[in-house]
Amino acid sequence: MGMKGKIALGAVVGVVIIGVASTNGGNGHGDGGSGKDSSASTRHSSGSAAGTGTGSGKKAAESGTRAAAKKAAFAGDGDFQVGSDIKPGTYRTTGNSDGMCYWERAKDAKGEMDSILANDNVSGTSYATVKATDKLFKSSGCKDWEAVDLKAKGTPATRMAGDGGMFRVGSDIAPGTYRSTGNADDSCYWERTKDAAHSLGSIIANNNVTGTAVVTISASDGYFRTTGCHDWQKTG
Repeated sequence: MGMKGKIALGAVVGVVIIGVASTNGGNGHGDGGSGKDSSASTRHSSGSAAGTGTGSGKKAAESGTRAAAKKAAFAGDGDFQVGSDIKPGTYRTTGNSDGMCYWERAKDAKGEMDSILANDNVSGTSYATVKATDKLFKSSGCKDWEAVDLKAKGTPATRMAGDGGMFRVGSDIAPGTYRSTGNADDSCYWERTKDAAHSLGSIIANNNVTGTAVVTISASDGYFRTTGCHDWQKTG
């Protein structure tokens, strides 16, 4: 359950049938949310230059500039008007725990269920793409959000925390076949998604798993989502 009674509208218990909405609760999501509720996730470090002399000073300055560029785009709590408070684009929040981070894209500020375009309860990392046609972005109990440069290349990992949330394919994680073992009671949910819009049409494939889970993440996938699973290891 999200903060202040919020519910992730996209949650599902079982496999999403693409194109058909689901209203069951569980560790998945149909509308792009993977909260543990019903209806409607990657860490980076920056080094610092060390040494003496003019060259080292320049490196330190450049490092400081890069660090400044990674400052939060907006806070993890509040309502933000799209176009004035925040710009359209893709954003990321990391380091969230226990599903207490809740975010929401809305088409207006009425605060009604019909206002919600997409939402999620988050453990670990979440990515969210705010569109120019959105009117409001709400965030409650989340770590600060940072803007994501989708053209930037990272150093993809071959392991994932099982409750890590969303991982960007080709940047956070490498494509390939991954395995998670020891999962119980269908509590492990994974999802391959083509974008961070969190719409039902974003989902490529998903599943709730008991025991061992094996999934192949394609290079063309946008993101991989995992919640409630044991850690994943690339096997091929």
